[in-house]
Amino acid sequence: MAKTAVVVGSSWGDEGKGRAIDELAKNADTVVRFSGGSNAGHCVVVDGEEYKLRLIPSGILYPNKTCVIANGVVFDPQVFFEEIDSLRARGVETADIKVSNRAHVVLPYHKIIDELNEEMRGAGKIGTTKRGIGPAYMDRDDRIGIRVCDLIDREEFAAKLKDLLEYKNLILTKVFNREPLSYEEILREYEGYAERLRPYVCDTIALLNEQIDAGKKILFEGAQATMLDIDFGTYPYVTASHPVSGGVCIGAGIAPQKIGTVIGVVKAYMTRVGEGPFPTEQLNETGEKLRAVGHEFGTVTGRPRRTGWLDACVIRYAAQLSGIDYMTVTKLDVLDSFDEIKLCVAYKLNGQIINEIPASLKILAQVEPVYETFAGWNCDTSKIRRYEDLPANAKKYLERLAEVTGIKLGIISVGPNRDQTIVVEENIF
Repeated sequence: MAKTAVVVGSSWGDEGKGRAIDELAKNADTVVRFSGGSNAGHCVVVDGEEYKLRLIPSGILYPNKTCVIANGVVFDPQVFFEEIDSLRARGVETADIKVSNRAHVVLPYHKIIDELNEEMRGAGKIGTTKRGIGPAYMDRDDRIGIRVCDLIDREEFAAKLKDLLEYKNLILTKVFNREPLSYEEILREYEGYAERLRPYVCDTIALLNEQIDAGKKILFEGAQATMLDIDFGTYPYVTASHPVSGGVCIGAGIAPQKIGTVIGVVKAYMTRVGEGPFPTEQLNETGEKLRAVGHEFGTVTGRPRRTGWLDACVIRYAAQLSGIDYMTVTKLDVLDSFDEIKLCVAYKLNGQIINEIPASLKILAQVEPVYETFAGWNCDTSKIRRYEDLPANAKKYLERLAEVTGIKLGIISVGPNRDQTIVVEENIF
């Protein structure tokens, strides 16, 4: 049994990673968020009560788990403390949260510039959540970012903010014709965050490596998903980080050989938020039904998600990139009332089968999905707890998915609650 496991999204996000992480976190000592920012939402239901988390790892809903926000996350202190206060109000203990001193900080100008950039793109908009994530990563890569270690150093933060805000205000006033931001207001607000934040901050790289060497069980929690990876996704309609399993090495400071099991989360159908190609999208009654039955609206934004049949080509690509060992299939119950279900098993381009995900979005938009059609099962699966008790047609669909993608079935969820889980493979973590 692996001592470390990575959970990755296998398509365009919203696969139900929070649900999968919650199931796996019960076996972990520590749960680590290694990439992304407050633009990613994990929704977890415990005893019928819904929790929406954007920065704090989903393991927080179990007692006595260390929850780490690692260096690869762009850290928004406003969102962090909103979550802390909300969790405490609901009786959730938050003392054992650790925030990397190397994480980059999201500041007010990041959010404003994010929104203004999106407006300026017009018809070519990316579909950003306008949470300042991309601009924060841009500052990191431009080597002008402010890190958590700077934020909690009063003199260092004041000096860096003063220099950087002069530059950002030039962009706001000269490029976008907007009012400049107040140095004093931002300084006062963020000094308040720094005071509250200090007890949570540590060198998470040292902490995690010490824990791994001591034999602790570590679960690495991905945000977003494979097809939103800045290099491997449908660029430019992607996020600004690396949600694939390799992102753990950079985003948490872990050597590759310390990564154990990789678990890919696969929704039983497919969704996408924002712009960009979506080969199996259903702009018809099927798509509307998937959205309605699956309650497909963004955790962070509330935006309606685009919906379609499951694309095994995308899942197979995710397996190649992340070395996925097992899949967690979520929302199987959403398909309970469909008379027939389709699975895309290949792409055709100009009449020829292709064995790749085209880099060119122009070409990807031209591919023709090759579907296999399965008879539906037309019965309620939400109360089933053993794989052998699933309807025969449901097992045919799942087993064909595993065959086409080359990924073993690990866990299946048939509802949002913790107990609505079918464990196919014991001890994957």
